[in-house]
Amino acid sequence: MAALGRGALAEAAAQLDRVFLWVPVAFGVGAALYLGWKTEPPLWPAAAVAVALAAVAAAADRRGAARGWIALALLTAAAFAGFAGAKLRSDHVAAPILPAHLGVVDVQGYVVDVDTPGQSGPRLVIAPTWIDHLTVDQLPLRVRIVMQPGDFVAPGQAISVKALLDPPPAPAAPGAYDFARDAWFAGEGGVGLARAPAQVIAAPPAPRALRLLMTVNAFRWATAERLAADMDSAMGGHAGDAAGLAVAVTTSHQDWLSPEVRENLRASGLAHMLAIAGLHTAALSGFVFFGVRFLIAAWPWLAVRVNGKKAAAVAGLLAVGGYLVLSGAHPPARRAAITAAVAFTAILLDRQVVSLRSLALAALIILAAEPEVVVQPGFEMSFCATAALVALAEVWPRGGTAPPGLPWWVVALQRGGDWLVGLFVVALVAGAATTPFAVQHFNRIANFGVLANLGADLIASVAMMPALAVALLLEPFSHVLAEGPLFVAGWAARAIIRIGALFARAPGAAAAASAAPQIALVFSYCGILFVCLWKGRLRWAGLPLAVAVVLWPRPAAPVIWIAGDGGDAAIATGGQEVVLRPGVRSYATGLWAQRRGLAVPEDAERARGALFDCDYWSCAPRAGVAPALGIWWTRRAPKPERLAELCARSDVLVMRAPATLPGACRDVLVLRPGDFAVGGAAEIFTEKSGWRIEWSQPIRGQRPWSAREL
Repeated sequence: MAALGRGALAEAAAQLDRVFLWVPVAFGVGAALYLGWKTEPPLWPAAAVAVALAAVAAAADRRGAARGWIALALLTAAAFAGFAGAKLRSDHVAAPILPAHLGVVDVQGYVVDVDTPGQSGPRLVIAPTWIDHLTVDQLPLRVRIVMQPGDFVAPGQAISVKALLDPPPAPAAPGAYDFARDAWFAGEGGVGLARAPAQVIAAPPAPRALRLLMTVNAFRWATAERLAADMDSAMGGHAGDAAGLAVAVTTSHQDWLSPEVRENLRASGLAHMLAIAGLHTAALSGFVFFGVRFLIAAWPWLAVRVNGKKAAAVAGLLAVGGYLVLSGAHPPARRAAITAAVAFTAILLDRQVVSLRSLALAALIILAAEPEVVVQPGFEMSFCATAALVALAEVWPRGGTAPPGLPWWVVALQRGGDWLVGLFVVALVAGAATTPFAVQHFNRIANFGVLANLGADLIASVAMMPALAVALLLEPFSHVLAEGPLFVAGWAARAIIRIGALFARAPGAAAAASAAPQIALVFSYCGILFVCLWKGRLRWAGLPLAVAVVLWPRPAAPVIWIAGDGGDAAIATGGQEVVLRPGVRSYATGLWAQRRGLAVPEDAERARGALFDCDYWSCAPRAGVAPALGIWWTRRAPKPERLAELCARSDVLVMRAPATLPGACRDVLVLRPGDFAVGGAAEIFTEKSGWRIEWSQPIRGQRPWSAREL
């Protein structure tokens, strides 16, 4: 035991040389604490403590104090800095949020961008200049409106549209994804649904910064249209979704990609193909880097006068910047660009390119700029996967030279086998590092994700992205010259789509998994980081923590879900979800079923009809149904006899309208409008002592993005 203790202490002491790797972790912990705080904290305490501890660490270092104490002070200072940085970021992006019940109004504004399409039509990001019933000071910075099918308007134009507007929605269930928080940091103060086609109108020039942004986005949209048309022409008019995927990985616009293909890519573990991130940036910039280096080496006169590696790194940096602009600079693309820029800068400074230190620097830059990403699935999955791969590179045995005298074909087979094994291990490790987050956030596991990624990532890296890069360079000069690369890119995109379809539809392709308690994700997060960042045998102590999300016992599931305004509800019975208003809140009810591991009946209307008697205003449970849930979902008060009937047939009654309760409701759990105004969405559990209600608002707390008005 003494020897084990000495070994552990020796390993711990060795980590002092790797303290910088833990600085972004500490910073992220502070940012996460701010985001999870229940009330809005002041800035100065965290900022003051961060400055004081940083000063203490600096003074202790100058005086030669113990390195362990210096490291502790530094990491604690980083945590408080993360808390203060997140607070500063929230204050900086603060902007008005639309009031509730605004209804259908006339909206005028500038089309800033074309966003990912909604289920019913294209989605536009608009900078409003006028909204009925609001003053200029009440206008949000941006609103996202789903337009009517086929109603595309290019960025840069001013429009007028009649739309149903609402503030960004609160979580659909307690502990579920908080869209309103992400919208707050994105400057989006409202969402809407167009009730009529948009009309292009005359408007005064927009402010300079907005005008520049719209000019860039108009160029991106025009590039997307041209790329889709040219690829379709290069493939004989049959590009279809291949052109859609090519456009998506080039400009982030998914409007040419069918919903079926998008869902197949997600179901097969290839969702990262849809978001321009590390894979696309690395493939494109890597192609430019090695291409420029090869061209310099092929020109002897230039090769002896220019450092080919550093010149290629500069070209790689330019490619990263250009691709970032063309992609729309969305959060995943920004993260990937920063990571790639750090790598190319390391080449220019003669530093190690692939290292945990470079990754830590990239993570710290990203977290300092956007602290809110620490709780977003994209950041969690991309950086944990990258950290796992870099840590793997640290311990992976380096291949030696082949023994002399072996035939060339034997050497080629050995190296090819090593390469394939390496690809498989890379896909396996990256998949394992992202599985806890896939389970917790998306509640499903792509069982063949490793195999799908093995093929799709290879095709994207060696064929699709390089061919698209060449095509984009040639298109401005000659469509004829661009046809060849576009043809290659199109067939590569088609192959990726087919891989997605194959592994999405294969028997046993996906496994559903209900969400674990949030603390399990914290343990998994910490476990993965410990395995990746700790150096020595003790790193494997983090493995049990890393799989906490998968192994954590799930508590008893709720039996009732109720929407945040009391306008819809569902019950869990026989392992499936039965919705009382099918099709009204499809996203919310689907999310609840997904998070709780419930099956969704093929015919929702029939499933409801078997358990409930419903009319235009309400539903009452039939005899013997458990849980016996009744609901009155309109804002108009029910007649006394109907309310008495609902109470007589229900154990739990949801009331969206205020009403005086009759005696029949004495033993019924009745939830009224005031309850939802305070609590938001609810889940109800059965316990020996009766009903237990869990509300979403207490989990969110009183934050700038969580104000409610019902």
